[in-house]
Amino acid sequence: MKPTKTLRRQLLQLTGPIFVETLLIMLLGAMDTFMLSHYSDDTVAAVGVVNQLLNLVFLVFGVSTVGTSVLCSQYLGASQQANVRQVIGVSLVFNTLIGGITSAFLYFRAEALLKMMDLAPELISEGLAYMQIVGGFAFLQAIALTMSAVLRSHDKAYYPMRVTLLMNVLNIIGNYALIFGKFGLPQMGVVGAAISTSSCRMVALVLLFYITFGKVVPRFSFSCLKPFPWDKLKNLLHIGLPAAGEQVSYSLSQVVITYFTVMLGTAALTARTYAMNIILFSYVFSVALGQGAAILIGHLVGGERTDAAFVLQKYCLRLSIVVSICVAIVTAACSKFIFGMLTSNPEIVYMGIIILCIDVVLEVGRAVNILSVNVLNAVGDVSYPFVTGLIVMWGVATALSYVFGIFFGWGLAGMWVAFTLDENIRAIIFVRRWNSRKWEGKAFTRVEKLLKQTSSHSA
Repeated sequence: MKPTKTLRRQLLQLTGPIFVETLLIMLLGAMDTFMLSHYSDDTVAAVGVVNQLLNLVFLVFGVSTVGTSVLCSQYLGASQQANVRQVIGVSLVFNTLIGGITSAFLYFRAEALLKMMDLAPELISEGLAYMQIVGGFAFLQAIALTMSAVLRSHDKAYYPMRVTLLMNVLNIIGNYALIFGKFGLPQMGVVGAAISTSSCRMVALVLLFYITFGKVVPRFSFSCLKPFPWDKLKNLLHIGLPAAGEQVSYSLSQVVITYFTVMLGTAALTARTYAMNIILFSYVFSVALGQGAAILIGHLVGGERTDAAFVLQKYCLRLSIVVSICVAIVTAACSKFIFGMLTSNPEIVYMGIIILCIDVVLEVGRAVNILSVNVLNAVGDVSYPFVTGLIVMWGVATALSYVFGIFFGWGLAGMWVAFTLDENIRAIIFVRRWNSRKWEGKAFTRVEKLLKQTSSHSA
């Protein structure tokens, strides 16, 4: 059974811009890696570890932004505009505060964090400046993510897409000028890449702020927070903590696995960094489709159309799997050529080819998981993905990465086998959860409606 043409058209209108924006965001990070690969393999390894740590810390911002997207989508579906404005205000205050604390932590504790990863001294010196500059401006990312969540939930995903496109153009120019010392500027290497990335995020934040409050939510005022709507903060955290917790659990497990990879040597660490940047493009469509489907399904459950939400998820699931597998097969087929462009080290090329071939099977499970986690969060079933992820990620991906990769001596290939088992086991669990329809009745708009009815009857 297929969703109606109207729903498919709405899905396309949402997913298209989100796909382009997500692709551009991934290109932003990949471009740093690609340009630095022409500077030094050691620099790539160092920045790869730094970005693993930064991605983990940045997920703290998801506590608010995931909740913002879900609540705004449901309240918009139920035509509750006052609640939408309160959610936006609470999210902005929360993420600005958390962003400031995070920036200070990353700047002052950068060296300690890198030493914790047991990096070689020469890699620490490469990664320290990048960590302090990009991490020190983390608050920009915190506020920008809130703006993007608000715009997407209002079906205005094309605005963040355009801003991200501009960011990429500026970042490419900035990287070229500052890494290699062009246009009369000094050659700054990894420091130049960090300055370029942070400057682009500042430009993006200014533009997103103007678009959000100048065009999409023009009547917003922080007076809506008087008295402070603690119930909205509670709902944001109720959604955001488990949702972000699932992502934090994944990223933290990846940090531990990165530590295992350090034990395999710099060549393995570099190969992993290159591979992960290449593999991003295998699941970028699933990420975009998952976010677009979550917003649309949030609107549907807010309007109490659960049957339509159930059918739409099935349609998106099939589409996500097909596209991800096709891209992964093409990437694996071109793996020798791709790695050959990035490095001349035959050991890194060999490891990379094996990883991309194993990854074809992994992407089946990942496509299911990305979509499932997004839609389960969207319908209010937020604890299930978190608990499932916590158990399976650590019990399978992390534990078996050490067993296969280090204990059995299979190296990176063994670690990727562990990742493949993890993704596909979770995929089976999530499909069963959606088909059981136990998520019905968990929408926040429905819960609030029942509470109001109970209060009126009591009165």
